[in-house]
Amino acid sequence: MPSRLVNAITAGLLLILAVALLVQSGVLAPPLDPGDYENATVTVRDDNGTTLATVDVRIADTDRKRYVGLSETASLDPGEGMLFVHDSVDTRAYVMRNMSFPLDILFLAPDGTITTIHHAPTEPGERGDDLTEYRGRGRYVLEVPRGYTNATGIDEGDTVVIPDDVG
Repeated sequence: MPSRLVNAITAGLLLILAVALLVQSGVLAPPLDPGDYENATVTVRDDNGTTLATVDVRIADTDRKRYVGLSETASLDPGEGMLFVHDSVDTRAYVMRNMSFPLDILFLAPDGTITTIHHAPTEPGERGDDLTEYRGRGRYVLEVPRGYTNATGIDEGDTVVIPDDVG
């Protein structure tokens, strides 16, 4: 087989593989909208069982939904958020990729205990860039509007009650 033909076939196969990987990763997929997510309500309680807040969340339980997160959302009202569901407990890093509003990022243990809270800004000068990593350990991550945890008295050690049918 002539080398030009082999090179053309190889280049074509590499292009097909690259496109397949981009589609699988969600880069070439159509944008997600709020209707693409399951919804639930989570309740945050302190160690005495007192309800501090309820949050209506969109569930991000696939790789694509976790990657996109809230980056295609214009804003959140108080009491709205996104719950990221992972298969296992791990140390995770979340970023503010393409975000237009600031967030509180809460990392949750499998039982819902809040292990870490970050107050992530979006204003230039308050952070390095949109890939600044906010790290924590947990199985779940809850994102709510920045300042919501302070306004409701939510703190590390409190518990987010996640409905049984969520992850």
